[in-house]
Amino acid sequence: MLNVLISAIILFSFVTAWCGGRMEQMCTRLLASPQKAVELTVAIGCSICFWSGIMETAQRAGILKTLSNFFAPLISVLFPKLKKDSAGAQAVCTNLAANLLGLGAASAPAGIRAVQEFQKDTPDKTIASDSSILMILLNTASLQLIPTTAAALRLQAGSAAPMEILPAVWMASALSIFTGVTAAKLVSLFYKNSPLERQTLRPNQQRRKTV
Repeated sequence: MLNVLISAIILFSFVTAWCGGRMEQMCTRLLASPQKAVELTVAIGCSICFWSGIMETAQRAGILKTLSNFFAPLISVLFPKLKKDSAGAQAVCTNLAANLLGLGAASAPAGIRAVQEFQKDTPDKTIASDSSILMILLNTASLQLIPTTAAALRLQAGSAAPMEILPAVWMASALSIFTGVTAAKLVSLFYKNSPLERQTLRPNQQRRKTV
């Protein structure tokens, strides 16, 4: 589907440029775009590598354990069944810390590890647990104190004040996380209390008792 969408966009661009008599401008942009794409990739890649190295250094130095204690009250509320010093808790802590720094690419591996730890305690591995769904939601919404990636993009685009988006980022992140967590908790509560869920759980519970 994505290939079809991109092909349609490219075709539409060619048609509109030809109809508007701007084929020369479009060809000039096409020749300049690869260079800009490489420059942008190098700039963003260097930023991600630097902050990922900072996160790895913090993990090896034991700083993440301190962060884990700092995030413990929040983690205990969001993930009540998660043990404080477990591998899942450390993965959640790493994910939250990376997201606070605006490192979406660096937070993804920690989020994947956290989901893998959550799924170990799930009877049916093909169904995402409530904790896994909540972890994916937090990783996607990503509360950011320092939008590093967005600031790097703005700086690369020539912005004179790349960090002026901080208030908007904080507000958008807080609202998205609040809305997502509230919706996830309500849906989880409704799903657990629904007749369909009870009918699904009873055969599974009887099967485990029989085994």
